[in-house]
Amino acid sequence: MACPADELAQLFGSTITNSTGAAAFICDRFTAASDNFTATQYAVDNTYLLFSAYLVFAMQLGFAMLCAGSVRAKNTMNIMLTNVLDAAAGGLFYYMFGFAFAFGTPSNGFIGRHTFALKSFPSVNFDYSYFLYQWAFAIAAAGITSGSIAERTQFVAYLIYSSFLTGFVYPVVSHWFWSADGWASAAKSTDLLFGSGVIDFAGSGVVHMVGGIAGLWGALIEGPRIGRFGGSGRAVALRGHSASLVVLGTFLLWFGWYGFNPGSFAKILVPYPTNAGGAYYGQWSAIGRTAVTTTLSGCTAALTTLFGKRVMSGHWNVTDVCNGLLGGLAAITASCSVVEPWAAVICGFVASLVLMGCNKLAEKFKFDDPLEAAQLHGGCGMWGVIFTALFASERYVAEVYPSVPNRPYGLFMGGGGRLLAAHLVQVVVIVGWVSATMGPLFFILHKLKLLRISAEDELAGMDLTRHGGFAYAYHDQGEEDGSDQNGGIRLSRVEPTATTRQIV
Repeated sequence: MACPADELAQLFGSTITNSTGAAAFICDRFTAASDNFTATQYAVDNTYLLFSAYLVFAMQLGFAMLCAGSVRAKNTMNIMLTNVLDAAAGGLFYYMFGFAFAFGTPSNGFIGRHTFALKSFPSVNFDYSYFLYQWAFAIAAAGITSGSIAERTQFVAYLIYSSFLTGFVYPVVSHWFWSADGWASAAKSTDLLFGSGVIDFAGSGVVHMVGGIAGLWGALIEGPRIGRFGGSGRAVALRGHSASLVVLGTFLLWFGWYGFNPGSFAKILVPYPTNAGGAYYGQWSAIGRTAVTTTLSGCTAALTTLFGKRVMSGHWNVTDVCNGLLGGLAAITASCSVVEPWAAVICGFVASLVLMGCNKLAEKFKFDDPLEAAQLHGGCGMWGVIFTALFASERYVAEVYPSVPNRPYGLFMGGGGRLLAAHLVQVVVIVGWVSATMGPLFFILHKLKLLRISAEDELAGMDLTRHGGFAYAYHDQGEEDGSDQNGGIRLSRVEPTATTRQIV
């Protein structure tokens, strides 16, 4: 807000003795007020982004609970530790290299070249809150991959792949589609891919496909767990040990998704043009709509999976419903800000069918993923990328991506096929890039015998052989001396023995 004192002094005329001094005084006050408003806007936007970062980071707890419940009890400590290391190793490598590769500007269209180790932070482009938010996204991608290779992977392999994924592979992809310099980014104002760029708002492709495709290669190269497929090739269910932890993890992930999707706006105090609505309508409204579309897609996918699996298996399976719910959330992540709520219902419905179809294909080809992570995040994430190109609304695309007027939007909404073409390119390059980087990495680890544990360790369980004991080891004293004084059962910890090893 400019306040030129010389122009204001002319308006005073001769009515004020020192018009120039009065004008300067008034303008100083206006400038101070304007600076305060600007500082307040920065503070509100950064607080919003920090809160969103905390929500996304809380998803790591959700991943940990989901993973723990989905594996057998003898591998609980191992999978929990890998989730902790995804965050810890990912934090250091994303700090040193990842953020610079993703958002270091100015740069070329392929990779960032500045801001290593947060040099020259904060700046007019980024504050610390933005780094924290993007780090939470990076470790989410690594967490997805860990589920695909659970229960049979050496600890050193987790450290290597997690560091490589968060420090290089994922940042390059996020640079392509989210950086203002990326070759396929929708944030650019010129030289847009097919005149639109890729609208992957919160990362169905950037996060979920990257993590899912990486997990696909890891699980393929390792092979299935011992006993997953019988001698005749028939699939044998190796069920996780705790449906309670699966449900807890699912709700934590669902909760964190409200930072993942709405938080991707990065700012909340952004008014929209007055012709879009009244003063009540701005980016804060778009954030609310994004939360609604996220919710509807997840709910629809959960119910579709519930009844679909009931028809297929004859059971009401809570674990399948949880995975269906997460598949719907992963699918809507790309389009959450640019589609109508009714379209989100379609997204969730199809995402459930995609997940169930991918699981059938996995069984047919003897692909073993204990958490269905490759199918869920890879398959449903891919559907989410395509869905965006079909149902993106013209009005919402113009509001969320205002840098280019008349930007292409969804094919089924009358926007033509250019956005769909850009998104098909995104699918191809993500599959190609992750395959070209993570596939060889897992293959090299396999050849160096650093990838899979021995058959003896796998049968005994990694908690016992690699981590010093089981997460759960109890015996019921009530069988020996009856109940305690209060009539209850006493549980006590015992050391692992050959007997407990066979039981677990």
